[in-house]
Amino acid sequence: MFFTNSIEALSEDVKASLCVLSCFGSSTETAFIKTLERLLQKTLLNNLDAALEEGLLDMKDGRYHFSHDRIQEAAYNMMSFLDQGRFHFSYGMALLPLAAGEGDDSILLTAANQLNLAGPEAVQEKSQNVLVADLNLQAGKKAMGMSDFVLAYSYFDNGISFLRKKHWEEHYTLSLELFDLAAKCALTNGDIVSLKLLSEQ
Repeated sequence: MFFTNSIEALSEDVKASLCVLSCFGSSTETAFIKTLERLLQKTLLNNLDAALEEGLLDMKDGRYHFSHDRIQEAAYNMMSFLDQGRFHFSYGMALLPLAAGEGDDSILLTAANQLNLAGPEAVQEKSQNVLVADLNLQAGKKAMGMSDFVLAYSYFDNGISFLRKKHWEEHYTLSLELFDLAAKCALTNGDIVSLKLLSEQ
């Protein structure tokens, strides 16, 4: 309650910027926030500096950190559940062209994470399902390259969840690759239940 009241006392712009920051975890690089400012066409850094002066954020090694987990939680919960999903999806979609164009693994994984937090129900257009499924495929491959097969499986599994009905007919190659790599990761992870479910598709 104390943290919520501290945030409520801030200006609307600062509160909105804290809500954006809260969608990306407990800490975020300044350089990434500058990228977000450009993509979202929003002022963030000046507002976050105001929150910094109020003691709600800390700056360390070029990253903004929420000074307490409860502050991040309070900022995040200022948004309704539906708005949380809507914002995660819009941030992920805004990052999508950058993830595809610059070859930046961190942007790729962040975009996938945002879209996965939103979930398939946040999709607004049919074409977006394929884009998000393919992004998860690429993110899963990156995770496999880092030998993190648990993380890789989560990306492939999320990618599968974004596929629409008739995906085998309409997007056979994408579907096959997602299911095949998910099965390989499940086998590596010793996840026999998931492996069985995937093999039945």
